[in-house]
Amino acid sequence: MKKQLSLLLGGLLLASSLVACGAKGSTASTTAATSDKETAAESTTAKEGESKAEGASSDSSDFKAQILFCGSTSLYPIMSSLASSFTEKYETWDKVDASFPKENISIYVAPGGSGVGVKAAVDGTADFGMLARDIKDKEVESLGKDYKSFEVAKDALTVSVSSKNPNADKLENLDTETLQKIFDGEYTKWSQVDSSLSDDEIHVYIRDLSGGAYEVFQKAVMGDKEITPSATQSASMTELATNVANDPNGIGYVGFGAFNKANKESTVLKEIKVDGVEASEEKILSGDYKIQRPVMFVTGKTITKNEQAFIDYVFSETGYDAVVANGYIPAFTK
Repeated sequence: MKKQLSLLLGGLLLASSLVACGAKGSTASTTAATSDKETAAESTTAKEGESKAEGASSDSSDFKAQILFCGSTSLYPIMSSLASSFTEKYETWDKVDASFPKENISIYVAPGGSGVGVKAAVDGTADFGMLARDIKDKEVESLGKDYKSFEVAKDALTVSVSSKNPNADKLENLDTETLQKIFDGEYTKWSQVDSSLSDDEIHVYIRDLSGGAYEVFQKAVMGDKEITPSATQSASMTELATNVANDPNGIGYVGFGAFNKANKESTVLKEIKVDGVEASEEKILSGDYKIQRPVMFVTGKTITKNEQAFIDYVFSETGYDAVVANGYIPAFTK
């Protein structure tokens, strides 16, 4: 009974934190994450200035047991799983460090997009903002003198089609100019890409405009050209991967991690080389594959001792394994 009550209260707190983060349509995603394990990671909204300076007292009167991460849907599954395992392992903060009070560990991870994550960190409605793109100079400036960033993984955007696509075997490589014409709507049929391809319509799938992937693809591929308004927007990278996989005429920029997870059991997505370069781990790390991005979290406030304890956990062997399990390339060593 106590466990059920705790989960109910945690859900109510989480719903309020999502509103504070400004995450659109994230309730379902969050519910799914919290149902992955019965004891899901918890958190609450952080107020700006609540955190004490490094080395502050761990007395329960000023100790903030809750930590909130908000933003990128690409980083979300990694951080959510780590928040859950950290909470299950320690349960209360005193088990993490004897100097911490005996308070329940509460770590929430809320999706909403990279832009939302940075804004939440700037506004103080989240302790950490999650991004799946480079942070902008103006965002660093807004976060202030205590700005810190933590790169968890390296990711890329794979140009993918469904394995059911009748042209899949012939689609081996697309140059940037052709991609622009597909994604801006100039090419509406596969036969326009190449006369040997079918006359079927092309269906374009993208991340929604709040996602970091949209900005990355715009900068790396589209340049000054705009993506067609007829493109179907997806609320998360997992949703985008599913949409492309389920549509025999679909094409989209599926994240490297989401691509690998989608193909884990069977091949449902086919990757297309961009300018002759494949989105392999080797080509991503070397920089040869151009549509890539960092996956990280940022903050503009002084990090508390218990926040640092969780960050250390993220960059531990457990964190490394979580990054790999989610199909990404770790940005750190074990």
